[in-house]
Amino acid sequence: MDITAGMIIISTAGHDKGQLLLVTGADGRFVYLADGKERRLSAPKKKNLKHVRPTAEFLDPAAMTDKRLRTALRGLSRSIAEESE
Repeated sequence: MDITAGMIIISTAGHDKGQLLLVTGADGRFVYLADGKERRLSAPKKKNLKHVRPTAEFLDPAAMTDKRLRTALRGLSRSIAEESE
């Protein structure tokens, strides 16, 4: 599966392991991720593709602010946790 801007991914390695993040861009082997808190949309984190797992969820990065992103990820985190139970 190709990872594109707008996808929600789960980090599988690093200090943010298990966290949901929004893909703001992709560049070869790397993706740029934001969560609206630790990593703002204005300064996304660069992460290796091997260290992320895509989900079926999408958000429009152009319509996002950091606050909206935090709220959306919090809601998605709850729904994903409920699905896994």
